[in-house]
Amino acid sequence: MKDEVISIFTLRLAPENFTEFKALVANIVAATSKEPGTLMYQYSVNDAHTEAHIIERYRADAVVSHIEETFAPYGAKFLELVEITQLMVYGNPDAPTRKHLDAFGAQYMNSFDGFTR
Repeated sequence: MKDEVISIFTLRLAPENFTEFKALVANIVAATSKEPGTLMYQYSVNDAHTEAHIIERYRADAVVSHIEETFAPYGAKFLELVEITQLMVYGNPDAPTRKHLDAFGAQYMNSFDGFTR
């Protein structure tokens, strides 16, 4: 995992905004799918449409470009529709990546054992 960064966002949303949020996410996902360094980008929501998670997996060198180039045009509207309540980050992000993730309240977890296939 040293060459990858994995992040899990927890988002709070108002159920009445879910339709608009879902449409916005469709645009973000379509744009993100064109990034060669994005290995996984998955949104999930609870039945009540009050909490969503985003699971993201990137090559370590691809996070900054995702945030600055792909996500940036959608960021203001995204943050109007949701509140980021938690961001867990796994891997070993470099300083520029940490600077961007810190803006979202990142908590960094350090690997100490295990493997990835």
